[in-house]
Amino acid sequence: MACAPLGWGLVRAVLIVNPNATSTSASGLALLAHALESRVELTVERTDHRGHAIEIAQRAAQDGVDVVIVHGGDGTVNEVVNGLLGPPGRLTARRVPAVAVVPGGSANVFARSLGIPHDPIEATNLLIDLLGEYRQTHAWRRIGLMDCGERWGVFTAGMGVDGEVVASVEAHRKRGRKQKGVTATRYIRSAIPTVLHSARREPTLTLRLPDRDPVTGVHFVFVSNASPWTYANARPVYTNPDCRFETGLGVFATTSMSVWRNLGLVRRMLSKKGKVKAAHLVRDDDVAWLQVTSDTPIATQIDGDYLGLREEMMFRSVPDALDVVAVVAPPQKPS
Repeated sequence: MACAPLGWGLVRAVLIVNPNATSTSASGLALLAHALESRVELTVERTDHRGHAIEIAQRAAQDGVDVVIVHGGDGTVNEVVNGLLGPPGRLTARRVPAVAVVPGGSANVFARSLGIPHDPIEATNLLIDLLGEYRQTHAWRRIGLMDCGERWGVFTAGMGVDGEVVASVEAHRKRGRKQKGVTATRYIRSAIPTVLHSARREPTLTLRLPDRDPVTGVHFVFVSNASPWTYANARPVYTNPDCRFETGLGVFATTSMSVWRNLGLVRRMLSKKGKVKAAHLVRDDDVAWLQVTSDTPIATQIDGDYLGLREEMMFRSVPDALDVVAVVAPPQKPS
């Protein structure tokens, strides 16, 4: 899957833009395209319907493009990755373009996790520098992904309360609100009543992990491929501090929705130095796979997009799955 060397000719790149993402604009796109056109052979494509980025990425891979640059949010990134790699289950043997990101969404979790600046101008400057470095090293950063059975996951998936929050936000958008993108405020407004409502329900999930007995009575499960994978506005939330794109998956699940029991846990999640531990918490930052089953269909999300109601999901870590245009991760410090 390694890309062909770019040092022997002009880099061929496709810039995929989601014009409906929170922080994309016509003027910003013009500046971005102008900055890139002098350095790469650039084609600009705009998405106009859900799943369009998958289609564009598929064509880019078939055409032998070197780099696909995403200017949009995390949902657009997920579509591009799924378009490039095809259905999960096994990695394609053909050459796949590297993925670069210039943030254009509200959260931009994938970009942040790769160390890409939130500001599009700074991110563009970094991208240009990294393309220049590639001409010398002929090596991209390589990251692992999540095989979620139905599709690839890039940084997070979940069953239960976060799936319900994502479903609520998407329902709000479908009811005719013309707000561009989805803000952190909208997520928080949806999360509070959803969490309070779920606290009154009986748990329905069973969690299975390698070499462990099944854990029953689980209320919700977060699966992560990096840390942090979620934010409270600009503040990172650490559910699995030692999980990285170069490790296995992180799992975070609770057997209690008691407000009092979870207040201390939330406080530790907001502190990078805090020990994320609790008697009712099942957590591991490096697992090869996990399976979640439910007594009844339950809301499920992947990378912030609502998947639907599911009774069973299997998540597998797939190392070295994708080339990305990003600074190489520093060695991990011992916990």
